Amino acid sequence: MCAVSFGRAFLGALLLVVAACATPVPASVPAPAAGPARTVRPEVLAEQPHDTSAFTQGFELAPRGGDTGPEGEIALYEGTGLAGRSQLRELDPATGAVRRSVPLPGTLFGEGITVVDDRIWQLTWQDGVVLEWDRATFGLLRQVPLDGEGWGLCRDGERLVRSDGTATLRFHDPGSFAETGSVAVTLDGRPVTRLNELECVDGQVWANVWQTDRIVRIDPSDGRVIQVVDAAGLLDPARRAGADVLNGIAAAGDGEFLLTGKLWPATFRVRIPPA
Repeated sequence: MCAVSFGRAFLGALLLVVAACATPVPASVPAPAAGPARTVRPEVLAEQPHDTSAFTQGFELAPRGGDTGPEGEIALYEGTGLAGRSQLRELDPATGAVRRSVPLPGTLFGEGITVVDDRIWQLTWQDGVVLEWDRATFGLLRQVPLDGEGWGLCRDGERLVRSDGTATLRFHDPGSFAETGSVAVTLDGRPVTRLNELECVDGQVWANVWQTDRIVRIDPSDGRVIQVVDAAGLLDPARRAGADVLNGIAAAGDGEFLLTGKLWPATFRVRIPPA
């Protein structure tokens, strides 16, 4: 597959999803009727370099915060993990280059992230806190207590959705991070555990399944998996050596996503067929 940058055309297309990334989004895409979940393969459109030192835990496209760039310019935000090495980063979505980064305090193990207006929430794994950052300055605003583990995080309209490694998605208030509810996730009637990095799109939740090359698309109203994405083979065997698992989903609009993984050398722009 060819190694090409996303380029100006892609950045122009991303401007169309600014509102979706930065403001509450209604559940405008109906879920398919109940029945066996369809498995699809992503179509690779392009790829670009990804920092192989980044233990990717969260991945999200949104407008650049504050005075850090031209009005309307898109940034790719990335949260990384590992104790003592975790960061919050802003990447150039066209090249994958790191524009700026900030380390997490002490030995906190960073996990999923999501943008909420002028702030960024970042989970920690087993440290019992969630971090709230100022998006414009990357200054740490506060640490909020968190019950249980933090894995993935995304914004679904007026609530946040968190995964904790189980088959449960937990809902949180975007201002206080108080837990407001939960739903059990099932695929054809069976629990789906190890839900990891999340992306909320049009009222539905996309989740990496840890230690697999699968992404599941979930209807959060009932927890039903309505589509499975088989992303095996994005990295060829030679480049898979030294890389970790698939983990990183950023919606780019019109059925397109950026996909990457922990310690991966590449980020892929893909199109995922509808369910």
